[in-house]
Amino acid sequence: MNANENYFKTNRETWNNKVKVHAKSEMYDVELFKKGKSSLMPYELDALGNVKDKRILHLQCHFGQDTLSWSRLGAICTGVDLSNEGIKLAKSLNDELGLDAEFVCCNVLDTSRHIKETFDIVFTSYGVIGWLPDLKPWGKMISEKLNKGGTFFIAEFHPIVWMFDYLEGKPIMTYGYMQDEVIYEEYEGTYANQNSKMVSKEYGWNHGLGEVVNALTEAGLHIEYLREYDESPYDVLPGLIKTDSGMFVTKDKLYPLIFTLKATKL
Repeated sequence: MNANENYFKTNRETWNNKVKVHAKSEMYDVELFKKGKSSLMPYELDALGNVKDKRILHLQCHFGQDTLSWSRLGAICTGVDLSNEGIKLAKSLNDELGLDAEFVCCNVLDTSRHIKETFDIVFTSYGVIGWLPDLKPWGKMISEKLNKGGTFFIAEFHPIVWMFDYLEGKPIMTYGYMQDEVIYEEYEGTYANQNSKMVSKEYGWNHGLGEVVNALTEAGLHIEYLREYDESPYDVLPGLIKTDSGMFVTKDKLYPLIFTLKATKL
């Protein structure tokens, strides 16, 4: 087993534990979701528009709320995630809600080995690429899974956000914007429930925007836009302030918190 496989194994165990905590958390609010509340944010809804009858592949879907939200909008959805507990809960929610989404448990980089069909849209969002050591195979897989003329969309935390260590309760610039070395963190709680006693053990990697763009363009995708925002739809960093629009910002707005990118397979 190589080092990356050991890292993935540790991350899977942590995410299996997170599923149990997140399913009961206020942030994910599963009961409200079951009653019809969408988990999708304005960025992805505006970017992808009418998805009725479109085939969507959702990468790193956690326990499937976004996948099922797209399904509710009429899309034909497949969700992929590393966590077997996440996929188990996603399938259970799908059955309970009477939807027709498919869910596959695998490392996102192995998607092409597990899913043979291609899609109109490949979608991924918020806290995804930092779990991948190298984005080139990620970009290649996205291209393989897209139909010609198909759309790729990502909404993701900005790489500047990951330069900071937040474990002391305030951001301390610690990590390189383009750091190659793996980053290991071990802490109590999770972003959805900081008071939880579960211990998160996580291996992650930092990727600059240039790496994201190049991984996709080298795989044959045309970038339609890359946008940066000084707000986040999630209150997952210390000291964020809620705005009138329901987004969260840092006090001084000195750097972007998320980016979105839309691309087309040529």
